[in-house]
Amino acid sequence: MHSSFLFVVVVISISVSLLLALFLFTLKSPNQRSNYLFATFLLLTAIDTSGYFYTSDNGLMTNLAMMRNLVIFLQLPTLYLYVLSACYSNFSLRPKHLVHTIPFIVVNLMFMPRFYLQGNEQKIQFLTNFKEVFEVQVNHVLLHLQVILYLVLIFLAIRKAKNLYLENNAGKKVQAYQWLFQLAFAISLFYAVALLKNIFKFSSYEHISTLLRASLYVFYLIIICWYLLKSLNNPGLFRNVDSKQKLVATLVAENKTVDKNDTLHNARIKQLNDYMLKEEPYLDPSINIQALSDKIELQARELSVLINHEIGLHFFDYINSFRIKKASQILSDPNNKQLTVLEVLYEVGFNSKSSFNTAFKKHTGFTPTEYRKKHL
Repeated sequence: MHSSFLFVVVVISISVSLLLALFLFTLKSPNQRSNYLFATFLLLTAIDTSGYFYTSDNGLMTNLAMMRNLVIFLQLPTLYLYVLSACYSNFSLRPKHLVHTIPFIVVNLMFMPRFYLQGNEQKIQFLTNFKEVFEVQVNHVLLHLQVILYLVLIFLAIRKAKNLYLENNAGKKVQAYQWLFQLAFAISLFYAVALLKNIFKFSSYEHISTLLRASLYVFYLIIICWYLLKSLNNPGLFRNVDSKQKLVATLVAENKTVDKNDTLHNARIKQLNDYMLKEEPYLDPSINIQALSDKIELQARELSVLINHEIGLHFFDYINSFRIKKASQILSDPNNKQLTVLEVLYEVGFNSKSSFNTAFKKHTGFTPTEYRKKHL
């Protein structure tokens, strides 16, 4: 019964992965490069998962089967490139990205002398006590190191891109980075269990490794189905940041845009706040640092440092503070009782109920509905 259930799960997992990969490869969209990269990740993962069906004859493993085992060295590098492509509008694949294939090439070259170039009899002998084989042990160490490295790189890339977005934009697409973080966390958990499985595989508790392997197939299916639902419900969320942009902390450290004149800073802050109150540019849902800098005739770099460093708020939070103040005035005005919360959030520049509720509670301590009841 257990074996039959696992067989069905693996078949469904591979089928869903291949169908989703095919869909992404053929889908025409502005995010085509990102689609290709994630489709490649799905394809590589399906190839790796297909190892469930592999059974050796008399201990023999073919060259193709060995290469299938080593495909795992391409999975996380591909996912990392996907994350970069999802985060940055100017991402493009370049020759330098071939560096991410080096681990895959190295491990295959490592198996070349004593496996790939040998006959069937030598291959069987090579794998008879595979746990003690030097190449296999090195392979597992390298794999564990690569997994840790790329997971760290993925989280760092998401955090940097999210901070760049918050410092330069004030739209709902910040949700994209939360979604990417959730995906990265789920995949990190998957690989953590996989690494634990490999540790038990090389111990006297190999039965635990078998159980963990079964759980991984189920977990993988859950992740793929979750990704599918998320991507279908949230199309076009990504590619909002230019990778050439610099974080404000970097700009301050470079000391190129920071003027030490406190009087000038205070005057600029007052000028900016006065402009925000009078002209209400925050009512534009797509407002960003560049658009605002054009309106007040201040360089985007200087404006970014002014808001994110001198005022001490992300541009995202700075803009939302004015939106929430405006919304609070509307919600507490008896003449606006007929307006729904949805109408209010659109009027003040939000375009998502969830982001409005989150921002409103962050700034006031109440939900919009609670605030209206308290002040009417």
